[in-house]
Amino acid sequence: MSLQDILQFRRATRKFNGEPISAERVRQCLELATLAPTSNNMQLYEMVHVTDKALLQRLSTACLDQVSAQTAQQMVVFVTRHDRYRQRVKQLIDFERDNIKRHSAPEDQERRIKEKESYYGKMIPFLYSKFFGLWGAVRKTMLVSVGVFRPMFRQCSETDTRIVLHKSCGLVAQTFMLAMAEAGYDTCPLEGFDSLRVKRALGLPCSAEITMVVACGIRDAEGIHGDRFRVDFNELYSQPS
Repeated sequence: MSLQDILQFRRATRKFNGEPISAERVRQCLELATLAPTSNNMQLYEMVHVTDKALLQRLSTACLDQVSAQTAQQMVVFVTRHDRYRQRVKQLIDFERDNIKRHSAPEDQERRIKEKESYYGKMIPFLYSKFFGLWGAVRKTMLVSVGVFRPMFRQCSETDTRIVLHKSCGLVAQTFMLAMAEAGYDTCPLEGFDSLRVKRALGLPCSAEITMVVACGIRDAEGIHGDRFRVDFNELYSQPS
C-alpha cells in the first residue's frame, strides 16, 4: 500500500472479529516502530507485547472492559522509562565514538567525539536528572534567566521532561499502528485505563509510566463507527507571512 492507502485504512477499531493474528508479524511491526524518532535519540520507552490470554483478560479489566480491549487478540503497551537515561547515555556515547570514526574525516574525529561526549555525558544528565521536582525548578530558573538575553531551551522542568518522553513514545506508538495497517491488521489506541493495574499486571516498576495501550486484531463489521470525522483542514492549517 502507498502511505495514503495506509493512512486511509487505519481506523480506531472498536471491536475485533476474533480472527487470530500472527504474533511474529506484530513483533516485526514493533521492530519497524523502533525507527521512529525520539527526543535526543534517547529511546526511553518500552513496548510490552501481550499475547497470553489470561494476561489479556487482566489488561481488558484494567482498560475498563472497553469492547476493543475485550475482543483484542493481542495488545501492546507503550511505556516511558525515564529511569534508563544513564544506560542510554552510555550506549549513545559508545555508539557515537564508533560512528564518528567510521564516517567522519580523520581531522574531525577528535573534535566531534568530544562534542558528543560532552553533550551526552554532561548536558543530557543535567536535563534528565531529577530530585522530587526541585532539580527541575533549579534548571528552569537557570535556563529561563539565560533566555532573557538569548534564545534558550525552556522546557526543562521535571514535568516538561515527562511530557517529552510521552511525546517520543507516542511517535513510536503511531509508527507501530501504521506498520500494522500496512500488514493488514487493525489497532485501537486506548487511553482509558487504570495505569496502576496495568503496571501491576505487567510487573512494571513504579518509575515506568504508561503512554498508551494499543489493542490489536482484525476489524469486525461493527468495529468501525461509520465515517471518519476530521476538522476542516483550513481550520487547522496556517502559513505565517
